[in-house]
Amino acid sequence: MSEAKAGSLYVVATPIGNLDDLSPRAAQVLGQVALVAAEDTRHSARLMRHLGLSPAMISVHDHNEASRVETLRQRLAQGDDVALISDAGTPLISDPGYVVVRELRAAGFRVVPIPGPCALVTALCAAGLPTDHFSFHGFLPAKGAGRRARLEAWKHSTVTQVCYESPHRIRDTLADVAAVLGERRVVLGRELTKTFETFLDGRAAELLTLMETDPDQARGEFVVMVAGDSGPAPDQRAVDDQALLGALLAEGVGVKQAAAVAARVLGGPKKQWYAQAQALKDAD
Repeated sequence: MSEAKAGSLYVVATPIGNLDDLSPRAAQVLGQVALVAAEDTRHSARLMRHLGLSPAMISVHDHNEASRVETLRQRLAQGDDVALISDAGTPLISDPGYVVVRELRAAGFRVVPIPGPCALVTALCAAGLPTDHFSFHGFLPAKGAGRRARLEAWKHSTVTQVCYESPHRIRDTLADVAAVLGERRVVLGRELTKTFETFLDGRAAELLTLMETDPDQARGEFVVMVAGDSGPAPDQRAVDDQALLGALLAEGVGVKQAAAVAARVLGGPKKQWYAQAQALKDAD
């Protein structure tokens, strides 16, 4: 393959609701590529019409992604630029594209990200939950047992947990969050960037009650954000330094060894613990 003549794969983020969120750079790329690889060509055709474009399109989705790699490789090798898009948002973020990007990068082709809308980031930036460290899980398992098992793993995590959820499972998911995580704060981002965009904030049980009284609040696609655990880790107990040193000395442990154990358990320099242990021993 001659890299100078090869085409590039552009990974293009598209709107998650408001078509005006498409960046000028993304629109330019979509208008210039020889081929658009879309998750659903019928769905993406509406965006193309909005832009006044009529590019050649090929479907690339979960069920055919691996088999499309060779077709895309040939087009790039011929010098054609290709745009990879999903139905909404950034490809690969809980959307198809991973196999295509992995294989074409491995084959030596240039992969160019064209950043833009992403429901995950859009929701987090307006939720009022910590974002310096968070964990994203895509869609949780559809069946209750699998979903609850995943939630159990969140119990003692201190970071914000994020997942996507569909309208027909949002109530079940909230019920499981209430059962497994109890009073943890939950923020739901609903219909983001669309006319009825809403952020719901409260305990999972409270949000379930809200949806029972106002069924419209269960409509649309959701980003579910759950606050991290703010309590101590299970079985975590405060260790009193004087009590620890005293117990070690009472058991016949030497001052030097007691200082080493304290430094390992509680942290800090051994010299500091040695002085404290010696003072305790001298006081007896």
